[in-house]
Amino acid sequence: MAPVRRFNSFGEYAKARFGGRKLQKVNIDAGFTCPNRDGTLGLGGCVYCNNNSFKPGTCRSVLPVSKQVSEGIGYLGRRYKAGLFLAYFQPYTNTYAPVEELERLYLEALAHPQVAGLAIGTRPDCVDEQKIALLERLAAKKYFILVEYGLQSVYEKSLQFIERGHGFDAFLKALELTCGKGIHIGAHIIAGIPTETREETLLMADRLSELDIGFLKLHQLQVVKGTKLARSYEQDPFHVFGYEEYIDFAVDFLERLRADIVIQRLFATAPDELLIAPRWGWDRHRTLKDIETRLAQRNTFQGRKAKTVKQSMI
Repeated sequence: MAPVRRFNSFGEYAKARFGGRKLQKVNIDAGFTCPNRDGTLGLGGCVYCNNNSFKPGTCRSVLPVSKQVSEGIGYLGRRYKAGLFLAYFQPYTNTYAPVEELERLYLEALAHPQVAGLAIGTRPDCVDEQKIALLERLAAKKYFILVEYGLQSVYEKSLQFIERGHGFDAFLKALELTCGKGIHIGAHIIAGIPTETREETLLMADRLSELDIGFLKLHQLQVVKGTKLARSYEQDPFHVFGYEEYIDFAVDFLERLRADIVIQRLFATAPDELLIAPRWGWDRHRTLKDIETRLAQRNTFQGRKAKTVKQSMI
């Protein structure tokens, strides 16, 4: 018998949600930009942002969405033996367009018979009632619709440091718009922003557990080439997580996080040719295994110290 996972992983969630069928995300670059990069906010982008650090090479906006979907499914189907897919609109801000354009792109992705739904990465200040209504209509057609809001931190001082261009209130307003519409809601946060103490970052687990979210991506702050953060780090290096330090942090965070929140990611893996710090020297499989080993060594699990119980998610 396979061991019971000590955290609520997306892989296990997907198996249960889709009747045991193997699900994979196929990455889509629909050519979106971001209000923090196109001059709308006048900040020139978040200090850590180099989209090439997390965008797969197979994800190319020069190709039509339908072509990206079919090629991605072909590759992932062969590699992972998956038969079901989410079209993952990943790079930049994937609700940053008129609603008519969004509908065209989303429906183009959903037209493939093996696509069960959408995962949409976006900023909380880039949704409105019309865009949420579109996603609600798609969810009503029994598609799995997941909106992943890039929050990064609950602290105003940290959002200002990373030059995010919105405050925590924007995230709360986005949640209010999205809740109760049949749409799955995720958040993305970064651990290790220099403006926060370790305890302040851990407190985010408590705060997120109070909110109506069902999915979470957590990763360590990474300094990658071609960013404002890289220039700052080279001039005045700040603390970044060491490997063992982060393993312990991730376990502490999981303990405090509400048990039903589905974990989509626990760490980041920028390409070696772009990564400046921290350079751990381990691949994602080793890192995940070490987090699970540490959970077992401490005989603990997600939610063990959580102060908040499950709320309604949809």
